[in-house]
Amino acid sequence: MEAPAWMFYADKLVHGTLYAGLGFLFLRALLRGGYSKIPILSVVLAVALASLYGITDEFHQSFVPGRTPDVQDWIADTAGAALVCFLFYAARRLRPANIE
Repeated sequence: MEAPAWMFYADKLVHGTLYAGLGFLFLRALLRGGYSKIPILSVVLAVALASLYGITDEFHQSFVPGRTPDVQDWIADTAGAALVCFLFYAARRLRPANIE
């Protein structure tokens, strides 16, 4: 029996949400607490690190009984990390100059 479509989307939403948090934590670590100026390279690196972790997580699942690796999960992981990191970057670039 095939799972309902809403379960597919719920799973991808969970993946994206969790990796959004991971991407933000990578970005925060790369910035070392300095949010006044955010280099785009730090944003790209944070997304790349979260994506790489997603790949290793999916690979690991190939060794766990009852679990299977899924490219779509990795895409959701990367999309979640990219969304939050680039939104944070854009929000910091668009803030008024007098707000730190």
